[in-house]
Amino acid sequence: MTSTAWDAIQKQLDGMPKPTQVLRLCADPDVRDRYQAAKQNADRAQDYADAVGKDKNADKEALALVRKQARDEQNALAAAREEYERATVTLTFRAIEHGELRELLAKHPPTEEDEAENSSAEFHHDTFAPALIAAANTDGMPLEYAQQAMTTWPLEDWRALWGAAWSVQQRKRTDLGKD
Repeated sequence: MTSTAWDAIQKQLDGMPKPTQVLRLCADPDVRDRYQAAKQNADRAQDYADAVGKDKNADKEALALVRKQARDEQNALAAAREEYERATVTLTFRAIEHGELRELLAKHPPTEEDEAENSSAEFHHDTFAPALIAAANTDGMPLEYAQQAMTTWPLEDWRALWGAAWSVQQRKRTDLGKD
């Protein structure tokens, strides 16, 4: 059997990974804030060092001092990142196949109340959201835990969890148009 151009294209298409979305939940807001500040400080120090390094008239001692400061900020960032990662749980979500998503939607149709509130409702959020979260989670989150999270997590954390699972279903890999 001869190989065609389509065979090569199909192999590429079939080998493409599905889109993923990562959600990080940090147990300590102070640790998260220190990490974010360390990232900003390291970026600023590096940008400044790069700018000074491009200046042909820069004093050598000043340049060395600026570069040392950038290294120090990078070291502080590494320490803050380690502390952040120790205090953080990472959940990963992957786009599910279109047919699987359609089946999941069919299992959780909007109620009359949902349709009264929103005439374009596609699903019953209270049952669909945890089902999608469990289905899209690559870590094996059970449906029961997703349901528990919906009722026990703080609202913004729940919204982030739902957002991670739903938004990855909307992520496109296509680019239409002119080159």
